Amino acid sequence: MEYLQIIGAVIVVLGSLVLLIAAIGLIRMPDAYNRIQVGTKASTLSVALIMIGLALVIPSWVGKFITILLFVMLTNPISSNVLMRASHKAGEPLSQVTVIDKLKEDEDNEKNNSNGTV
Repeated sequence: MEYLQIIGAVIVVLGSLVLLIAAIGLIRMPDAYNRIQVGTKASTLSVALIMIGLALVIPSWVGKFITILLFVMLTNPISSNVLMRASHKAGEPLSQVTVIDKLKEDEDNEKNNSNGTV
């Protein structure tokens, strides 16, 4: 086994460990908003690590792995943002330890500005 393949395999295992830590974080987070943040950040990082590691193991597929990585890096944050806003609009409650709700503040400010008050 070449050194490049060993390094690639280590990077793939590191990406898998990031996913394991994210799974533990999903269980420990208090509400849906925190869970989606953990899931998004960890899955984006772990897919990046796994694709880079696989590109080192299978160099002939580098273009495919880069395409997958770019697709995940572009769509994952956007889709999680849309899901989070939809759950906020549907009335998903915040946890007891959440202190600030910036989205609610922005919506209230926008409502006030549209009514002519500042």
